[in-house]
Amino acid sequence: MTHVDPKTEGATPAAGSYAAKTRAWIQANLTDELRTDRCLDPGATLQQKIDFEAAQHIGGLTGIMWPKDYGGHGLTVREHLEANREIGLSPMPNAVNSIGKELAGPIIMAVGREDQKRDLLPKILKMEHIWCQGFSEPGAGSDLAGLRTRAEKTADGWKVNGQKIWTSGASKSQRCLLLARSGKPEDRHKGLMLFAVPMDSPGIDVREITSIDGARSFCEVFFNDVIVDDANMLGSPDEGWAAATRVLSIERATNRMYRSWRFQSEIDHLVMGCQSDNRAYEILRGYRRELAQCRINVELLKGHVEALVDDLLDGKEIGPRGSFPKLFWSEAHQRFAQMAYEIVSRFPADSNQALRDLKARMENIYLTGRAETIYAGTTEIQLDIIAKRILKLKKAA
Repeated sequence: MTHVDPKTEGATPAAGSYAAKTRAWIQANLTDELRTDRCLDPGATLQQKIDFEAAQHIGGLTGIMWPKDYGGHGLTVREHLEANREIGLSPMPNAVNSIGKELAGPIIMAVGREDQKRDLLPKILKMEHIWCQGFSEPGAGSDLAGLRTRAEKTADGWKVNGQKIWTSGASKSQRCLLLARSGKPEDRHKGLMLFAVPMDSPGIDVREITSIDGARSFCEVFFNDVIVDDANMLGSPDEGWAAATRVLSIERATNRMYRSWRFQSEIDHLVMGCQSDNRAYEILRGYRRELAQCRINVELLKGHVEALVDDLLDGKEIGPRGSFPKLFWSEAHQRFAQMAYEIVSRFPADSNQALRDLKARMENIYLTGRAETIYAGTTEIQLDIIAKRILKLKKAA
């Protein structure tokens, strides 16, 4: 995540105190408009979510492990885990700037120059810069080595041409973490470059894509002779692949640690909501075995995360093991979403408010969850990583 020594950076609070601090902050600041377990119309606006996220940083819920010199709180992965438990157990909205905090920030800290770190990192935490990720392309999704967006050196800087797809949040972003190629597509991993591209640069065309849940967060982005100066290049011209794959392994393993506890809170909400109506509860009882398996999966996921945290505290590398929790969580959560959707679809027409809130949440989880086995590396990519890099299996003849 960072170059910080997780054992020595910052003063570590007493065990459990950071969780209590996080819990108290959430209780004081999470309004009904922002809660994902309410179906208020209208809900929170984008600006309200941005303001809420900026306030989280002031309250100590984000940037926990980032060095203080770059706007962070300079603490350890232990406090990061404690905060994420409480975030997961609450009905907080998903982050607007997750790409900035979970991908761009760690990459900038890993390969960025000192002036880039001091300029870009605090703006991410303050929500002055929302980031999108320009990795996937129509012909290069999880296989990033096949991307074709080109960066050509000119007298004015790097001239970028190409197309990106499924670029989450591009229409509301100020910066794009762009992966481009300076050589030939046949070079695969060689010649891949990373840029911090201002989204107001001439030649950038952003087009929103309507997803299955009606949202317009995904975008396709076209780069037409976009000039990016050297000041916005992250790392060396041949460092893009190493930086991208390193941070993706972290994303799969330790970013969004709250997922295990959010999964638990969704199960708890499903059970408690159904208990408010005898007819709904009878429907739920027909899924006892499936519910039990979901709860077991939650505990297994927690074990994955907590073991990785212990290893990080011991200074160990995560490497390809990051594929385990990502693969397990995405598939287990999709199975839960399918079950929950079946249950709420059978609710009576005269449902009470608790069931209406529950139905809206579970329907949203089902629709958004369809992408969980795709983003941050598809299921097939995770299995390939596990087979090659952990099991050391050879390709079939």
